[in-house]
This record gives sequence, structure tokens and C-alpha cells, in this order.
Amino acid sequence: VVTGNITKVEPGGVTADLGRTEAYMPDREKVNSERYRVNQKLKFYILEVNKGTRNPEIIISRAHKDLLRKLFEVEIPEISNRVVEIKSISREPGSRSKIAVWTEQEGVDAVGSCVGLRGIRIQNIVNELQGEKIDIVQWNSDPKVFIANSLNPSQVLSVNLDFDNENAVVAVQDKQLSLAIGKEGQNARLAAKLTGWKIDIISGSEAEQMELNKEPEKDTVELDNIVPETETETAIIENNQPEPLEEQGLEEMEVERVAEPVSVENTVAPDEIEKSEVDLALDRGEISIEEALAN
Repeated sequence: VVTGNITKVEPGGVTADLGRTEAYMPDREKVNSERYRVNQKLKFYILEVNKGTRNPEIIISRAHKDLLRKLFEVEIPEISNRVVEIKSISREPGSRSKIAVWTEQEGVDAVGSCVGLRGIRIQNIVNELQGEKIDIVQWNSDPKVFIANSLNPSQVLSVNLDFDNENAVVAVQDKQLSLAIGKEGQNARLAAKLTGWKIDIISGSEAEQMELNKEPEKDTVELDNIVPETETETAIIENNQPEPLEEQGLEEMEVERVAEPVSVENTVAPDEIEKSEVDLALDRGEISIEEALAN
């Protein structure tokens, strides 16, 4: 960041005297809400330095977000000493900015250090940016907490995250819905840029209605999937049979039946059967058939 006096205002850009050399600020690096005049003293951010035919060509900016970062480093000793760290910045030049700060050191209030006693530190930066509003929020490694902080000054009720799409659905109190969204969506837009998440803001009553709509559908699915275990076990014990093929979802198949094998060892030839004494006597003709039957 350098301090310069404006020496020329013309269509296309502004020329400023930096002391030893001059710098040029094109229209794209201007802040639309600012009015520049000759001999006006302002701070500029050096955007790039190019080689010129005689002197280096210096391009300066008033709209770049790093101008805000450098102003914080100049005005706040805790940031210049690396006690407090700036994690991210989102800015709409001339209108509003958000800056997330964080510290590892215990006993140090990162946000309070930037605001200063009675807001004197942040007021100096606001004056330099000609009235641009600045929101200082506490950075947090938990996305839910960080997103809730980024929507300051509104109070957040809940945050639901979709990590696959990096989308967050934030519920706020009904009366604070317009405050959370901001004028023309500015507050929500800056919070999304600050956190890197897409943010959808809904009212608390709308969030409750969404939960009510989800619950019956969930209960119905659970009831449909319930299987009466005791009834199933009883049927298996009583029948003691496997389920039919149709119930198992298996296709009916033809089964070839095979006769049971016959043991050769237990088979006796008819002529090897031992005859009784009555049969032998009958064969010899010693007795008649009637006598044999009587015996």
C-alpha cells in the first residue's frame, strides 16, 4: 500500500503522484461510489509494475480486496505481528466487506483486536475506504460454525451441509430472514465468498415444515421393512421344511431320480437256502403232502 496525491482525473483512469514516480489507476480498478479530484490524498494498492519506455509503469487499485488486507496490517499491530491471522476476505468495493480473523494465542480476542477500543481501529479503515461497511467475523475450522459466523449480524438457528456439492442450508429466525439475506442478497453473497460454500437461507418456520414433511415418509419406509421375526421362526420350527422353490425365488428344476444301490454282500442265491427236514422228507417221498402240511 502506498499513499499518493491525485494529479490528473480523465476519462479512462486517474493519475497519482507517489513521490518519486507516478502511477496510473484504470477505470476497472476504481470504486464506483468514490469521487476522485485533483490534489486528493488517498492510499492505493500496487497491483502490478510493468517495464515502460522511460520509467516503470505502475498500476494501482482502490477496488482490490488486498487493499483491505494491507490496511488492516497497517492499523492493527496484532495482525502485523502475526498474533492475529486474516483467513479470508470478501469485498464489494465501496459498499460492504467481510473479513475472517483467527488466532492461536490464548487470551487474545481476534475480533476485538481488530475493532479496537470503542471501535477506533476499524473506524480509521472505514474512513480510508470512504464509509465502506466492514464486518469482522471469527474464523472457525468447523464449517457449520464458520458459516453461522459469516452471516453476522443475523442469528443462525441451524446449518445443514452437503459436502458433495459444497452447499449449506441455513435456517434463521423468521424476523431476521431479510437481515440474513441482506439488501439485494448482499449479506448472503459476501458470506458465500468468505466461506467458499454455496449458502441457501430459509426461515425457521420453513425449516420446521421441511422436517415435518420428512418424518412421515421415513416412518413409512421403516414400517414396510419390518419383518416379524418371532412369527417367521415359529413357522420354520413347526414345518421343519425348507421354503418352496417359488418362495425362495429360484427357478423350478427337473430332478433325475436314481435308484438306491443294493448291497451285494446281503444277497443270497435261491439254491443256497438251507431246506428243513420236512422238505427233505417230502423230496424223498417218505411223507405225503397232507402230512407235510399237517406238520
